[in-house]
Amino acid sequence: MAEAAWPNLAAMFFDQVDRYGDKPFLWAKRDGAYKPLSWGDVAARVTALARGLMQMGIEPGDRVVLVSENRPAWLIADIAIMSIGAITVPAYTTNTEADHLHILADSGAKGAIVSTRKLAQRLIPAAVDSADTQFVIALHAPEDQTARGIDVQPLDKILERGRADHTNIVEKARQWPADATACIIYTSGTGGAPKGVMLSHRALFHNCAGARDALEEIGLESEVFLSFLPLSHSYEHMAGQFFPISIGAEIYYAEGIETLAANMLEARPTIMTAVPRLYETLHHRITLGVKKAGGAKAKMFGAALDLGRRRYEAADLGLVEKVKDKALDKLVRNKVRGRFGGRLKALVSGGAPLNPEIGMFFTALGLRILQGYGQTETAPLISVNRASNTKMHTVGPPVLDTEVKIADDGEILARGDLTMQGYWRNEEATNAALIDGWIHTGDIGHFDEDGHLVITDRKKDIIVNSGGDNVAPQRVEGIICIEPEIAQAMVYGDKRPHLVALLVPDDAWLAEWAKANGKSGGLADLADDADLRKALGPVMDRVNQNLSPIEKVRRYMLAGEPFSIDNGQMTPTMKTRRHKIKEAYGEALEALYG
Repeated sequence: MAEAAWPNLAAMFFDQVDRYGDKPFLWAKRDGAYKPLSWGDVAARVTALARGLMQMGIEPGDRVVLVSENRPAWLIADIAIMSIGAITVPAYTTNTEADHLHILADSGAKGAIVSTRKLAQRLIPAAVDSADTQFVIALHAPEDQTARGIDVQPLDKILERGRADHTNIVEKARQWPADATACIIYTSGTGGAPKGVMLSHRALFHNCAGARDALEEIGLESEVFLSFLPLSHSYEHMAGQFFPISIGAEIYYAEGIETLAANMLEARPTIMTAVPRLYETLHHRITLGVKKAGGAKAKMFGAALDLGRRRYEAADLGLVEKVKDKALDKLVRNKVRGRFGGRLKALVSGGAPLNPEIGMFFTALGLRILQGYGQTETAPLISVNRASNTKMHTVGPPVLDTEVKIADDGEILARGDLTMQGYWRNEEATNAALIDGWIHTGDIGHFDEDGHLVITDRKKDIIVNSGGDNVAPQRVEGIICIEPEIAQAMVYGDKRPHLVALLVPDDAWLAEWAKANGKSGGLADLADDADLRKALGPVMDRVNQNLSPIEKVRRYMLAGEPFSIDNGQMTPTMKTRRHKIKEAYGEALEALYG
């Protein structure tokens, strides 16, 4: 990769178009099958849209909000906006009308681009109420053309206008400097109103270079990515879009989380990026499936896990064990790898801490999993494990040309070209987070003896019990959720003598338990059931065996529904919104101390 030769991300894309031309680039489902767009096909759409945006009055520095699920149109719009010196403002597809209004108004967006009619129903009313927003471009124009109060243009018409224009977009794209703002990505809002993080082209180049340096040893050649995390999140924006562009990779777009298993078999990705929640879900499904199968299959699976773990821990396997391990590779691990498409070089985990046991599980099953770390304010990559020296309890060493240090209070600080330019129109928040060039991450951690970064918890989430002891809730929750009966958990206990927990049982386990015990209804009906609570007693006893005295969970209750994006208790990237859960269950959790 030759970042020094590229002034900005759009210029990088057009150079790669010159290099790869008619080769397949973006794959999406059409008529039930994956079909490709070549690099040249995508470039033609990018230049047409860029010209069309200019005709709509978009000028350098203007903000354009982008609301779409992952699809070729997302990348096309993103690069078209950047090509003319404007700034992309991604927004989550899960946003409410109020969320959209906050982003439109706060960013001062002149226009917006939206994909589906369903998404337009929430975006257009917000655009009407936003003083600066002049137009919305819709991939699928809304059927209701009345009483909109804003200029809504079909994308096809904009592209048609753009094709009739002859402005040289490739040449125009080269004039924007690396220090110009490429995008404003709003934080996912684990607490308070989302803030707009300004990221330069240089910051994303830094991330791409760091990712390539970290992954080079696995042999980066003709890579295939499967994009399914929201592109509106900085993690997927870099790792699932600009990094693949920088190495000339192909990108498949998953249809949705519910079709991910089928899409993996179709795309057969070589590299996948995901958040821990996905790995936790897959771990649950696999372990429950094995438990259900029982017999010889369960024994072989257990042996594959045991020998895989010992191999990772550099144990010297005897001759008989080596033969057995090789046989299990064919009988067990190949089948597991096959469920991921059969040619994965690496699974990359980021966005939140990955429980080491989950990482070990997949590693022992023959899938390389590399945990990394970062945040929106660092574009986002700060550190990542390397294939040759993976340590499950760490997020690896800092990436290329990145300084990381630990403050006196344990907070992780990062510095380098990766840092944000600041929070959009929020000088106070910028000055609190970016001091003397150092991003104050809000995470607590330390370096181990090999220079690998270990994350303990979020600084603001640390529980200080009534005895003054610090407890990291994410660690305790991770241990609870390893149990196959538990899908989600949140522990509670700040300024209290001990921890209590809010639990969400695994759906499949709950259904089986209800059937076996003559109970009807789902979680909402059974949350207060004394028999169900009693059934989880042995589970929590197992959990407490793995916890220190101050971490042990003394009492617990069940949530009335899973933590989700829809109820506001999870972010779009599947991180727990503790303040929202406390709003819903705080009084009941306090009552556990009675």
